[in-house]
Amino acid sequence: MKKSLRPALPFAICTLFLVQATAEHHGKKDPPLQIGTRLELFVDDHLIQEMEGVELRLQTPVPAGTVLTLDRPWEGGSSTYTPVFPDGDGFRMYYRGSAREQPFPLDTGKEKIPDHNEVTCVAESQDGVHWTRPSLGVHEFGGSRDNNIVWVDEPGEHRLSYCMAVFKDTTPQTPNSQRYKALGGCSYPLVPLVSEDGYHWKKLQGEESLLSEGLHSNAFDALSSAFWDPVREQYTLIFRDMDRGKSPVPGTSLPPPGDVINYGIRSFKYTSSTDFRSCTYPQWADFGDTPPEHLYTNGVTPYVRAPHIYLALPKRFEPWRRKFDGWTPGVSEGVFLSSRDGVHWDRRFMEAFVRPGRDPFNWGHRGNMAAVGVLQTAEDELSLYYQRNYGMPTAHMERLTLRVDGFVSVHAGVPGGEFVTRPITLEGESLVLNYSTSAAGSIRVEIQDEQGRPIPGFELRDSPLIWGDEIEKSIVWKRPQSQTDRSPFKRLKGAAIRLRFHMKDADLYPLRFR
Repeated sequence: MKKSLRPALPFAICTLFLVQATAEHHGKKDPPLQIGTRLELFVDDHLIQEMEGVELRLQTPVPAGTVLTLDRPWEGGSSTYTPVFPDGDGFRMYYRGSAREQPFPLDTGKEKIPDHNEVTCVAESQDGVHWTRPSLGVHEFGGSRDNNIVWVDEPGEHRLSYCMAVFKDTTPQTPNSQRYKALGGCSYPLVPLVSEDGYHWKKLQGEESLLSEGLHSNAFDALSSAFWDPVREQYTLIFRDMDRGKSPVPGTSLPPPGDVINYGIRSFKYTSSTDFRSCTYPQWADFGDTPPEHLYTNGVTPYVRAPHIYLALPKRFEPWRRKFDGWTPGVSEGVFLSSRDGVHWDRRFMEAFVRPGRDPFNWGHRGNMAAVGVLQTAEDELSLYYQRNYGMPTAHMERLTLRVDGFVSVHAGVPGGEFVTRPITLEGESLVLNYSTSAAGSIRVEIQDEQGRPIPGFELRDSPLIWGDEIEKSIVWKRPQSQTDRSPFKRLKGAAIRLRFHMKDADLYPLRFR
């Protein structure tokens, strides 16, 4: 991107430089962004016109403890594929119960659960921290119905429990008998299911698949992401597929002798539906010019506080790496992507979002998979859930936390820096920021007109010195235009403006107008 202002320059020269840089960048005039009063995250440069001395920085989730140990007889080390979502006053978590573990060269200290066919289970929570298994009495396992199993495949059925993508349909027109929906199956066909309570399920239309066109070699062979998109008013399905025609991933080592060579790249596709019975022709995810990587799962969800933005928490898979001799190759970790249409993905953050970490059992094959969904579990907290110790008796779900809206920040170091937004049509009456500074750090903000000229009364020198750590802070300019003008934003309402932020040792998360 082009440079913006240099803080060391005199104010008038800086302003002139900005106007010139903005004009050069545009070439032609773009229409102002219409964001209304919605929350806007800085997960991409959608809002940003110019930057200098600042960067978009991916944040790191903080481990917050085990929430579910997968040690029941109907669970086991290969229990995984986990959707989570709000439900009434609490939350639900669905997952595959499976015990197809493999020998591991380190002693886990726990006895392996005997292998069994996959089942689909549910856990519930009031706070997202403490999770319980309801005793449903719906399906029998091992001679008892005292379990949390919600689906068991009939003999000869197409392994719907292998990975069941469950979600709650929030559309008002949806009949109560179909309030909970799911897509079951690990390959074709992908079968739609419905339920009134999320415990008792039935197929929506027999064995007919929701999607049958545009599929390649490994379609559906991982948990799909399925949800109702309230912004676009459609059902969205994002599913795993593999293009065997692509070349090997640059930089990866050759597989060990005797291993099967599969040079297909795991990726995902986007499709949508208006009726949950048929879908549009699927489109491959577009990651721009970033190098190809195996994305074993996609973990896509509309962000709960800004559903016009899709967030993805895929599992990046390194198929030929093995940490321990005698263990199946393939180590994994979590990465982070974002999109505003489900097809074109911002892949600027190539580093890991969630690493395997110090626990050696997280370096086994196909571990560290994120649940599909992000939960707000406190006013200032988001919770993410990752499957840990995959394939071992110690398998469990771990909760990790972020500050609310805190996936990515605009970050400035001690030397300071600044950025300027694209033109935005002002709809609200105040500017609300989520930010964190050091004790010596600060943020100032200037309001400019569409051409980049400071608006009198809202120049950088008029800005309050913003410092501290706030999730939702309304910014008040220190000099109203008159003694009676206590809401100066009112006179700018409907105008196209730019925001210029000057920052020092600070992180700015989302913004919104209210």
